[in-house]
Amino acid sequence: MTTIELEKILAHLCSLPGETEVVEFKEAKNDYDFNKIGKYFSAISNEANLRSLSHGWLIFGVEDKKKAVVGSHYRINRPHLDSLKGEIANKTTNRITFIEIYELLLGEGRVILFQIPAAPRGIPVAWDGHYYARDGEELAPLNIEKLERIRNQQVRSDWSAEICSDATLADLDEAAILQARKNYKDKFPEKANDVDTWDDATFLNKAKVTIKNKITRTAIILLGRPESEYFISPAVAKIRWVLKGSQSDYQIETCPLLLAVDKIYSKIRNVKYRRILGNTLFPDEMLSYEPYVIREAINNCIAHQDYSLHGYINIVETDDSLVFTNLGSFIPESVEKVVIENAPEEYYRNRFLAEAMFNMKMVDTAGGGIYKMFLFQKQRFFPLPEYELRPDRVQVTITGKILDMDFARVLAENPDLSLLDIILLDKLQKGKKLNEGEAKHLRSKQLIEGKKPNYFISASAVNPLTNAKMKAQYIHQRGFDDDHYKKMILDFINKFGSASRKEIDELILPKLPDVLDEEKKKNKVNNLISSLRIAARIKNTGSAAKPCWVSS
Repeated sequence: MTTIELEKILAHLCSLPGETEVVEFKEAKNDYDFNKIGKYFSAISNEANLRSLSHGWLIFGVEDKKKAVVGSHYRINRPHLDSLKGEIANKTTNRITFIEIYELLLGEGRVILFQIPAAPRGIPVAWDGHYYARDGEELAPLNIEKLERIRNQQVRSDWSAEICSDATLADLDEAAILQARKNYKDKFPEKANDVDTWDDATFLNKAKVTIKNKITRTAIILLGRPESEYFISPAVAKIRWVLKGSQSDYQIETCPLLLAVDKIYSKIRNVKYRRILGNTLFPDEMLSYEPYVIREAINNCIAHQDYSLHGYINIVETDDSLVFTNLGSFIPESVEKVVIENAPEEYYRNRFLAEAMFNMKMVDTAGGGIYKMFLFQKQRFFPLPEYELRPDRVQVTITGKILDMDFARVLAENPDLSLLDIILLDKLQKGKKLNEGEAKHLRSKQLIEGKKPNYFISASAVNPLTNAKMKAQYIHQRGFDDDHYKKMILDFINKFGSASRKEIDELILPKLPDVLDEEKKKNKVNNLISSLRIAARIKNTGSAAKPCWVSS
């Protein structure tokens, strides 16, 4: 956005009578409370949704009464300012964050314009687990009336239940209907005899794929002939599989998606994986991916795709992972909440489609699908499913191998670990930062060691002495205690008469733990030398610039 456009936006916002529910002015001359920014983000996002606006604004550097520009030095460094996007996303529903952060340099001072997106339809935006709104100019909790108004947006508008007025039974695929009948009888064996007496129209009504003999968008997506896809245009019902790596390939499947799932599944190379844990030369053999996990991930994409965005469902296969992507926001509050609570969701983007898929044994709307995916990965000692959530896309990555042997051994040797513990350890093995609460929780269970942010799996959680290789890895991570390093320095001086700083560095630095960077390693050596000097164990017979350490 150009400077002229930003000046016009600011002038318009300043001309509004008072602060509105979707605009907030703050002086923020030097700094501003991070938690308050998050609360305003939640409030403005929810209020913009309720007013059918695309976004709202939080403005720094403008006095809120007279709308006079006073200038702000908040995060004057641009990379530091941009990092606020990620910091906010870490605590909001579905990792929703600013559309953009603009800086406007005026004669009166610097103005920062935070453009905040409206909450997605049917999904109120929370900050740190709490929902906020505006009560006039005041920040307030999102009251139950507003909360239900947002949530009911999704209930009132179920794209998947709409009728395709020109479609008939002839536009559905016969083989798909036969498969649907089989799946329905498997799901409800007590109804099997009745199903055999129903004609197709009756069966589809009973399975809640059609409504009073009328063909729904759900019926076209799951059971439609390939050429029937035009009934839901401009939406598309397509799954694209892409193979990347040492070989390359691709395949696209369209309606009926009930049958397309098996066709896509047959393309995925689910090869044998061999793992060795413990003191054995005999590996365990298993498929790289649990078949249930693949099918659940594909079917979740079908059930939760936002078809109004007119995109494909994508599956990208690499040598050791599968990446599943569907369009639309992630409706539950967080993946962790879904997994830990293991309970059915209250709201669905495509409720009619999800129910039909449940009746045809494709998904489990009683809850537990994602939870089971996590359990299967846990049982294999593989990394947990990794979700990347954006306002308009959900991506989940399934890894088909052990990523970190320490993580695998923790799971193998501690079968009673909770899923919360495993989720946090999984973040650690993937190189993600733990916040203070997460680190404190893992420390309390003696699962991690190290100093912030260089945590590593504790020796008490996984026995590092099972073989020489693990012992070496553990020492490289944890290091020795200070007395060991001091003894090394004293032994060197006693043997060679003296030691320069360069010689001490060459002696000690390679032995320090890998979790320390070079600066911290050198500071560690400084502290060791100072400790020996203060204890009168060594003294400097050289200069400050070129010390020569000898025994006292």
